[in-house]
Amino acid sequence: MYEAQCAVVGTVITNPVKRSTPTGDEVLSFRMASNARRQDRNTGEWTDGGTLYLTVTCWRRLVRGVGASLMKGDPIIAYGQLRTNEYTNRDGLERADLEMSASAVGPDLARCNVSIHRTKAVVPEAATDGDPGAAEPLDRDGEPMADRESIDEDVRESVPA
Repeated sequence: MYEAQCAVVGTVITNPVKRSTPTGDEVLSFRMASNARRQDRNTGEWTDGGTLYLTVTCWRRLVRGVGASLMKGDPIIAYGQLRTNEYTNRDGLERADLEMSASAVGPDLARCNVSIHRTKAVVPEAATDGDPGAAEPLDRDGEPMADRESIDEDVRESVPA
């Protein structure tokens, strides 16, 4: 079976809700909307097109990051696997909802400014005092943060908001 992977640019329309599955896994979900806007070339006026609504579901490491970072109204880009979730509602009616199992969620930097707060990796228990890298924070790939190129603070300050 083929997986429909895509990116959706839109706005969070419900506050994220975290819950646990019967197996104890944490899952976080929220609704988002993506509005189509079109500019009339003749008049230059913008008009609203259709709106795509979907439920975004986050698992594993995304639960903590999304839960600590996003809330209703935030502009985001979500990337993941799309599928149709068919169910029967409380009134006995058959319904269908578009759902994304997200593999990445982040802010839409065209519509907001953010400050990045990196999470520090836990130092493995096997590290010893003789290991020079034992106390260094690691990036997502497990490499010491000190080995990464840093952004010149003067350059960061000169970027318009």
